[in-house]
Amino acid sequence: MSSQIKIAVDAMGGDNSPDKVIKGIIHHSSLNQNVFYKIFGEEVKINRCINNKLNKNNYQIINTNKKVSSEDSPLEGAKRGKDTSMWLAIESVKSKDCDIVISAGNTGALLVISKLNLKMIENIDKPALSALWPNKRGMSVVLDLGANIECSSKDLFDFSIMGASLYKSLYSDETPQVALLNIGSEELKGKEVIKETYKILKEKKSSYYDFKGYIEGNELMHGNVNVIVSDGFTGNVALKTAEGTANFITDELKKALGGSLIGKISSFLNISNIKKFKKRLDPRLYNGAIFIGLDSPVVKSHGGTDYIGFSNSLDVCCKIIKGNLIEKIKQNI
Repeated sequence: MSSQIKIAVDAMGGDNSPDKVIKGIIHHSSLNQNVFYKIFGEEVKINRCINNKLNKNNYQIINTNKKVSSEDSPLEGAKRGKDTSMWLAIESVKSKDCDIVISAGNTGALLVISKLNLKMIENIDKPALSALWPNKRGMSVVLDLGANIECSSKDLFDFSIMGASLYKSLYSDETPQVALLNIGSEELKGKEVIKETYKILKEKKSSYYDFKGYIEGNELMHGNVNVIVSDGFTGNVALKTAEGTANFITDELKKALGGSLIGKISSFLNISNIKKFKKRLDPRLYNGAIFIGLDSPVVKSHGGTDYIGFSNSLDVCCKIIKGNLIEKIKQNI
């Protein structure tokens, strides 16, 4: 791997693209000098957004007028052809022209096109969708968040290895603490596949991570574990519930602090703490889900994020490459 990180960017995916994607690249490039962006999309629109604000030595535009729509089904997205911005971006990682690919576009299509182009890591049957969640002590890796509705005990064991590898790539000085998301903390609770995975993880002790047993939904943010594993159905429900709860709390706090004179005075007096609270719950800071299990890394930015969120997902790309995620998975699977 060269010292310069090469990121393939689907510039046409997500809301307000390519504007927010290019602004995100410009912002990210101002903080990271050793990154090259290979940008796929409509060249005229992209150049208009760049407007001489990006060093010409740090990017290349691959022109295509075709893109995957957010309304497409995964299969429809794949059938749009091999000359869409998403397909070409993924293909550049397949050919090893780039180190990693990122898109804010259609999640299902991104997964399908990635699986069509990229091989699975040996001994892994299914890729997982993972993301970073804040907790009281720092951050957690959570997977699977929707790529696989049904999972076997082997799949969940593989997710545990991949999740621990991702956490170690991002936080090299910390030890991954792995737990299975379940309806109770007792060993005999949960579905059979969960109990089987529990036995496997308990028997296959590893110096690479610590297995902490089960974790319940109300403990996800405590920070006692930092790698949380589930099937895609359960993980996606947990994700949407956490997002909805965070939005509810933020909205209610705004109403309470802005609805009366006393509230406004209280808000003014506590402005510093309110800013800290707002930053802690800002979803842009945790943007960037990762498809892991494929032999090249694929990052999914939230389609509705702004340029700051997209810039943060580019930062996740850099950390993954610097942390040698794929090699860590291959060594430990």
